[in-house]
Amino acid sequence: MNRSIWAWVRVVGGVGILAVLLWRLGTGAFLDGLRVIDGPALALAFTIGVATTVFSAWRWCLVARGLGMTLSLRGAIADYYKALFINAALPGGVLGDVDRAVQHGREEGDVGRSVRAVVLERTAGQVVLVSVGVTVLLTVPSPVLSHLQANARGLAVATVGTVGLAALLVFVVGRLRSGASRWARAARTGVTELRAGLLARRNWPGIVLASTVVLAGHLATFVVAARAAGSDASLLRLAPLMLLALLAMTLPVNIGGWGPREGVTAWAFGAAGLSATQGLTIAVVYGVFAFVAALPGLVVIITRAAAGARARSRARAAVAAPVRAVAAPLVTIAEPVVVPAHKVLLPVRELVGSGA
Repeated sequence: MNRSIWAWVRVVGGVGILAVLLWRLGTGAFLDGLRVIDGPALALAFTIGVATTVFSAWRWCLVARGLGMTLSLRGAIADYYKALFINAALPGGVLGDVDRAVQHGREEGDVGRSVRAVVLERTAGQVVLVSVGVTVLLTVPSPVLSHLQANARGLAVATVGTVGLAALLVFVVGRLRSGASRWARAARTGVTELRAGLLARRNWPGIVLASTVVLAGHLATFVVAARAAGSDASLLRLAPLMLLALLAMTLPVNIGGWGPREGVTAWAFGAAGLSATQGLTIAVVYGVFAFVAALPGLVVIITRAAAGARARSRARAAVAAPVRAVAAPLVTIAEPVVVPAHKVLLPVRELVGSGA
């Protein structure tokens, strides 16, 4: 019941944000986001999407192999594309990741470990995004930096509180690891898999590299969207606004990725002295680019569904074949009993004469 309520909260939250944007800014920004897209921009965004998907799949391979699981890069790319399409087509933005985790776990015979591998893989990307985002937002002039400077005391309190909570969490996990309860076993498993999947010497350089390339790809897609929407702002001015939008996309209150991204981008551009309507248009263009970049996932779904249908058809044919093989001699043996001899001899002579 709680999961159902939370699912509805996420959908209603995304719808509410879009409804407020429509009420305040009208439909023009949304329609402009569709009109300004041209072929070259779409092709460039799709190419960037291919690179980010390949590096994301490679990151998943590194984490899964670090946990002792088998995952080929080719299979990971196909599964990642499928997950991206499901995330883009359905509310929540995480159902595709759940699907790839469960499917890979079934193939490996360990769904729990596969789910943890996907969680670690996504966490690695979020850590790089948050680290870069916070650094840029605290150093590059933007509405966020101005707001933080105006509320420096509150920011200091929040920072101290966050550090304290992190230290408390580390302490609790350390105490739990020495116990024998279910929570202690879970803590030990989590720490062990964190070290093996993310922090191992053979893994972390590749994971950091992949996460950095993926983040750069998302930012490049935002730049393409901004230029397509007619924005001529410098990259230095756009960077904090785009990173703020990417941070907003991590919130699970959305409809296929739509909602917080549009709201935050519209606010950020308006607060930066740019047009809030243009910010919304850029977010819409980015959303279209992201959806098109995920379309190969639909091809993966259709191809696998067709292959599964063919496999089931062959399996039914294989089951039915022995039945026909057993039934045929029974009919052949029974025919001489009920059919006159002169009617049976004629076909036999024809078979012998034909050389069969």
